[in-house]
Order: sequence, then C-alpha cells, then structure tokens
Amino acid sequence: MRLEGVATFDELVAEGASAPVDGWDFSWFEGRATEQRPSWGYAGLIASRMAAVESVVDVQTGGGEVLNTVTKLPPRTAATEGWPPSLAVARRLLEPRGVEVVEAGNLDPLPFEDSSFELVVSRHPAEIRWDEIARVLRPGGSYLSQQVGSGSMHDLSQSMMGPLEIDDSRDPELAAHQAAEVGLELVTLKPESLRAEFHDIAAVVVFLRKVIWIVPGFTVDGYLPQLRALHERIESEGPFVAHTKRFLIEVRKP
Repeated sequence: MRLEGVATFDELVAEGASAPVDGWDFSWFEGRATEQRPSWGYAGLIASRMAAVESVVDVQTGGGEVLNTVTKLPPRTAATEGWPPSLAVARRLLEPRGVEVVEAGNLDPLPFEDSSFELVVSRHPAEIRWDEIARVLRPGGSYLSQQVGSGSMHDLSQSMMGPLEIDDSRDPELAAHQAAEVGLELVTLKPESLRAEFHDIAAVVVFLRKVIWIVPGFTVDGYLPQLRALHERIESEGPFVAHTKRFLIEVRKP
C-alpha cells in the first residue's frame, strides 16, 4: 500500500495495469475503492435458500467466489462459466468441494437435462437465456439473481467516453417481462441505486480492466488523457463518486 501523496500518476497507472483481474475477487480494492452493498445481502440470501434444497446451479459463476462463501452446499451443486480465466479459478476453488463446474458461454444452452434443479442462482450475469433457466428448473423451483441494472457506473463510463445515453436493456421491469414470456412467475423485484467511491486512479484502472463492459475495449494507452484528467480531479476534489444499479429478481416455475 502506498503512502498518501507519494505515488505519481504514472506509478498509479502502472500499478493498476499490472494488477491481476481474473475471477471476481475484489479484495485488491480494500482501501482504494468502496461500494455500498445492496440491502438484501445476496450471499446470505442464497445460502439460506440452498439450505432448503437438494440441487442448485450457479449460472455464470465467475471465479466461484460467491458460491464458495456458502458453508453447506446442496448434495448436487453445479456451476457454469464461459470465460476461460474465470473458469480455471472456479475449478480450482469449487471442484475440491464436490461442485460440478462446467464450461458454458453466456448464451449457450445450459449443459443439463430438463428439470434438473430446484434452484438456479446467478450474480451479475452478463446475459440471460431465460428459456434455458426455465428449462432446467424443476416445477416449483426458483431462479434467484442479483443483477446489474441500467445505467450502472454511468458516471464512470462518461468520465472516459464522454456523454452517453443510458442503455435500458438491463431495466428490472424488462427482466421481469422476459421471464414472464417463458412462463416464469415473478416473486420479487427490488431495484437499488448504490454509491461507489474511487480513491485513486489505480483503482479506476483495475476496475475498468476487470469489469470490461463499463468502458468496452478499455486500455490504459487508449484512455491515457481521460485517466490523467480523472487523476487530477481526484487529487484536487477527493474520491470520484459513481453509482451502481442493482436489482434482486426472483421468479418461480409453476
């Protein structure tokens, strides 16, 4: 950890460019960035639901970090991931616990038989095949997911890319509508807007390298002037404040 005021812009950018970004472990950001958490406590919520079922699949598990927080996993626990670096992390973390970790891209058919699971979960899925969620759920089963809402980190995107319209493809009501179209019944839909702060430009660089859809195609060299401007703003005004959008959705298969 650097002493406050010692590291230069170039040093901070170099630090951010060299930090590991595989998986969804955000411990690197401790002391560098903060993000308010949703009120529902996703990890605890899925743990309580898993305690009541015999089968679950975590779709787009990332590196399996969230699933691994569940102390007692159901007898049949599976996870899917399509990005090779995260898939490797998930296998190292979850397979020793008996989890079936399988490769599947975001829009690929899920590699499971019909009516395989009582519970399907996903945290921040990039894209959703609602028809596949419905297919692998057993009758009476539930899909429980924390998702990224429209306009998440819009402030940060605009700091790099200039004025942008908000893409409404992640609107919570749209998700509920898409679920209903494949016969799933809405149980819960809860959106929240949450404050995030970046305390130095290294944290911004790591975040943009890790969460690649905030600034598509981001590279340090490609956005060096914007990074310098944001660094100077943080140095003069304090932490850069952005807002994440999250929503909890639960649907049930009749």
